[in-house]
Amino acid sequence: MPHDSNLEVTSRIEGWWTSAKSDVMADPFGPMAHAGLFQIGLPGAGAALDSYRAIAAAEQAIAARTGLLGLASAFAARQMTARFFIAGFADAGQRAAWLPRVAAGEVCAAIAISEPGAGAHPKLLKTTAESRGAGFVLRGGKAWVTNGPVADLFLVLAVVAVEDGRKRYGLFMVPKDTAGLVTKPMKALDALLPATHCELEFDGCEVPGSARLGNMPDAYPAMALPFRDVEDTVGTANVAGLLSWLLEKAATHIERSEENALRLGRIAGLVSLVQAASRLAVEALDGEGDGDPARVIGVRLLARDIVGEIRGLLGQGAPTDDATARALAAFEMLAQVAREPRKVRQIRLGNSIGSENHK
Repeated sequence: MPHDSNLEVTSRIEGWWTSAKSDVMADPFGPMAHAGLFQIGLPGAGAALDSYRAIAAAEQAIAARTGLLGLASAFAARQMTARFFIAGFADAGQRAAWLPRVAAGEVCAAIAISEPGAGAHPKLLKTTAESRGAGFVLRGGKAWVTNGPVADLFLVLAVVAVEDGRKRYGLFMVPKDTAGLVTKPMKALDALLPATHCELEFDGCEVPGSARLGNMPDAYPAMALPFRDVEDTVGTANVAGLLSWLLEKAATHIERSEENALRLGRIAGLVSLVQAASRLAVEALDGEGDGDPARVIGVRLLARDIVGEIRGLLGQGAPTDDATARALAAFEMLAQVAREPRKVRQIRLGNSIGSENHK
């Protein structure tokens, strides 16, 4: 199955690259839809593509081809959101209404959890969904909604109840043209283009009862928390792809010498370890092998060291082109995203070592 998946993803990436004609910034998503990239990771396109592994393989290939972390992450965000939330928790009617349109590239679904000044911390989130008749009324705001400016459907986390001082959450499917929903632009982060973000405001935004996704009493532990791990794990493929791209760029910028060849060979070996660890981590999301949290932590830390070595090579006096400078800036920017949750995971792993619970 992995072999079939890789072949199918590679074929579609080649079709996309030919269609985009290397000018991916002019129309980031149109050629992807034409090449069938938005079927990747979703049910209905065949077993070879119905996995997180397929999403990761495509994300890695996009980053390796373009050096654009923003483009690769924007693609993966669309596919992960649709796979995890809609394919994973929607009822038959919701899946039938949205998944075929997502797969065709007609609809982009975006997850909206974080809020201004609160991040994604469950104790600080304030957006509410009040039950009214057969539906709900949403009030509040969201921030840093990835793909928000191009999204057609927002999946909005909102407080539905407070029990003994603890907030309970629901997740709601809100089409962009719903009355009471306003999208607000955010300043684009140039290093991450063409990925974009926006804020959302809900002012008496009414949705039907059928807009609620899943039937669990609290969507935060059931959806928001595990999705964070999915994002971080699949995102290692983006890093792996960028490292491949940076390695090729470094080789064209530096003086060809035995010493530099030795350094390039060392970096290539380390990049191969990142790729292998990323692949194993993502396969665990599909139920293959164990989900050792050390893999994702190791990929992030090793990637940081590799980028440092590449910077050292490029610091020999050879000029760095704009694309390379942008890629390095994007890496540093994304390394800051969810830094605190990653720190918590690393501490938790460290505390488990040598304890009776450590396996």
